[in-house]
Amino acid sequence: MSSKPPIVLSRLDLERIEALLERLSPAQADGYDALRAELDRAEVFEPAEMPRDVVTMNSQVTFEDEGNGEKLTLTLVYPHGTGTPGTVSILAPVGSALLGLAKGQHIDWPTPDGRQRRLHVLEIGYQPEAAGQMHR
Repeated sequence: MSSKPPIVLSRLDLERIEALLERLSPAQADGYDALRAELDRAEVFEPAEMPRDVVTMNSQVTFEDEGNGEKLTLTLVYPHGTGTPGTVSILAPVGSALLGLAKGQHIDWPTPDGRQRRLHVLEIGYQPEAAGQMHR
């Protein structure tokens, strides 16, 4: 497996995701070790200092699954925001993979069935921090 690209998180997103993970039962929490590892290795910025080309919570991101060429545009949300078409939870494997990536970056991410998907961030159509929404 290739090394993971560097990722950048806003302090606010990091705090909220850590709080979310702390509320999970131990059985649920075991499934999110990969997300925890991502949080632990991230470079953290204040929301107002976030680069505009990075996927943050509530960002709309277009990415390609390089394995099948499929392009998707999704908004990365907290679990309570799922259910709307075009959203993906931070707790879903693809949501965890996209968080903190910059436009142009790739990441290899395991799927629940044990395969690897290689995702390539093509565009960030909306980022709350870039739009001045620091506390969404």
